[in-house]
Amino acid sequence: MTKKTVANLSASDLSGKRVLVRADFNVPLDNGNITDDTRIRAALPTIEDLASKGAKVILCSHFGRPKGVTEKLRLTPVAKRLSELLGKEVKKTDDCIGDEVAATVAAMQNGDVVLLENVRFYPEEEANDPEFAKKLASVADLYVNDAFGTAHRAHASTEGVTKYLSPSVAGFLMEKELQYLGSAIDNPQRPLAAIIGGSKVSSKIGVIEKLLEKCDKLLLGGGMVFTFYKARGLNVGKSLVEDDKLELAKSLEAKAKERGVTFLLPTDVIVADKFAADANTQTVSVENIPDGWMGLDIGPDSVKTFQDALADCKTVIWNGPMGVFEMEKFAVGTEGIAHSLAGITKTGTTTIIGGGDSVAAVEQLNLGPEMSHISTGGGASLELLEGKELPGVAALDEA
Repeated sequence: MTKKTVANLSASDLSGKRVLVRADFNVPLDNGNITDDTRIRAALPTIEDLASKGAKVILCSHFGRPKGVTEKLRLTPVAKRLSELLGKEVKKTDDCIGDEVAATVAAMQNGDVVLLENVRFYPEEEANDPEFAKKLASVADLYVNDAFGTAHRAHASTEGVTKYLSPSVAGFLMEKELQYLGSAIDNPQRPLAAIIGGSKVSSKIGVIEKLLEKCDKLLLGGGMVFTFYKARGLNVGKSLVEDDKLELAKSLEAKAKERGVTFLLPTDVIVADKFAADANTQTVSVENIPDGWMGLDIGPDSVKTFQDALADCKTVIWNGPMGVFEMEKFAVGTEGIAHSLAGITKTGTTTIIGGGDSVAAVEQLNLGPEMSHISTGGGASLELLEGKELPGVAALDEA
């Protein structure tokens, strides 16, 4: 961890100071009710630490993809939930810059927490507009970025404000993400296995290429495997295939062989006669996918093969589901892998679930607490695993 963190700031550094904290409160809502507050809870250690040291905590976040001010994308439900979790009132402003914000911050006492309105109500946020960043920063003395989920974006609230606030440091959540994902790639306990799923090879090319340089075993699942099968000359029926990626699939397999990486594709799949929850299904060997049928999950033999391959691993990274887990008939593979990882975590393996759908699947099964680390950032965790620099991290002060 080469960046300064909240842990480097003492009570004397913070008491009476106005601290702008970029959090990730982009939570799912249903009729104005928060259906999953994981991201809000994840920010609590940083907020509580700052408040306990006498800082005036000014929180900001984006929420959804508004086009200008959008009533249903205000952060009011988040302020309400934060107040409940912190056990004290979190005031929310109706804007994120301007006179109302300045007046609210001026009235804050040490230890108070205020939440600013959705920063994306201004297009200048995503454009990383320097004037907007300056206005956002003007009410604070220093900056903490605890929003790992948006660290791969150079926006005004993640990168721009660091030019006007010093120190600019990482929050506890950001630090934890960088430590787990960073050390898994740069200094893992071996054997290191990566399980990569999802529908398309194209969205995971960078990650697969990077992991082939780093890991001992690479296990692939999800819709992307059919591109590899077709590249091997197998019939894939109506399964999803990226025909323009067949040569790439061949070269990735060749690269794995050349590097001595164990490269595993499923040996059997669950196929369906249509893409629907009520489809007819059958389990077939990958050599026998019938015409007109499509593969929507990995089969039981593959789950067993993957489990055996993972048994001796000391570090496992998982990004992407094994099938269309949103439909019960095609969730078996993803569930099997999730339960396997929970099992080997108990015996000392470090298991890291990297973002997006794999996190959703693990949470759905209530297995989150059984894993070593659940990443809060889909795109950010992918880019970190690819070895890319994250602008929101690069902008923070060096330790």
